Amino acid sequence: MHDKLIFEVAVEIDSTQISQLKGPAGEVLMIPFSGTIKGEVFNGRVLPGGVDTQTVDQNGVRHMSARYMLEGVDKNGEQCRIYIDNNGWFSGEMVMPFKTIPTFFTDSKALAPYLHSNKFRTEGHPRQGGVTIKVFEICST
Repeated sequence: MHDKLIFEVAVEIDSTQISQLKGPAGEVLMIPFSGTIKGEVFNGRVLPGGVDTQTVDQNGVRHMSARYMLEGVDKNGEQCRIYIDNNGWFSGEMVMPFKTIPTFFTDSKALAPYLHSNKFRTEGHPRQGGVTIKVFEICST
């Protein structure tokens, strides 16, 4: 059985807004972004303030932590918000698609029991002007 795609986030990056620091302990890259979401359980947009923060330590280990709030409608057509905290760790060259683990918080009555179950994974697929984040429910075999 394959994991089930539940929605996609079309991330738009404005490269002029990226902040970077390089120092003796490593480097930090902060990438603010916007975007739209389409899928079977949610459709909407990324609210202002979404940022992907990437740190690289002295050993070359990259920690990527994207935090963002979505606003839109759930699978029942009700207005709601979803907060995503998406984390991944990589050493060496980042392989595409990159893989991360999301944690969700939502005020949707329909989605809360589902999204709060911590059984999801994401994949990041590069595309022109940004990345597409595919959110999958992990299905048992």
